[in-house]
Amino acid sequence: MREASPGRVRLALGFSLVELMIVLLVALIMSAMAIPLAQAGIASYELSAAVDGVTGVIQTTRYQAIMNGYPFQLTLNPANNQSQVLSEVPPNTSFSNVGAAVPFSGAPVVLSAPITLQFKSNGGVFVVAGAMTFTISYKGTTKTVTVSKYGSITVQ
Repeated sequence: MREASPGRVRLALGFSLVELMIVLLVALIMSAMAIPLAQAGIASYELSAAVDGVTGVIQTTRYQAIMNGYPFQLTLNPANNQSQVLSEVPPNTSFSNVGAAVPFSGAPVVLSAPITLQFKSNGGVFVVAGAMTFTISYKGTTKTVTVSKYGSITVQ
């Protein structure tokens, strides 16, 4: 058996500076690739949350009209991303606010135009202002929401 000479013994107790720099470089490259993907995922989530908020308030307002037996209105305001529900409780002949305006998104989404929908007690929906089809956009991504005259909602 051959013994190592005292001058040739080398202890491997850590990493060299070159090895540490290579690991750091690989980690930085992977982080640089992951950040844009994470930002795109968050933007997609924010847009979906805004669309869910709008479709939810549309469905809820329609159900209120059916349940209570009198007309309701919903106004979507793109200036402040808020929705306002109004009702026409008999014997009144005009709509009045039901509670305060509520934001439909925490993100700065863009609604294509101001929209006012009216819901009848039989579940029918018609547009007072705007259109039955509108878009919601956020950071370059857009979803189109269509409300039918019977209250069906499709999102594309």
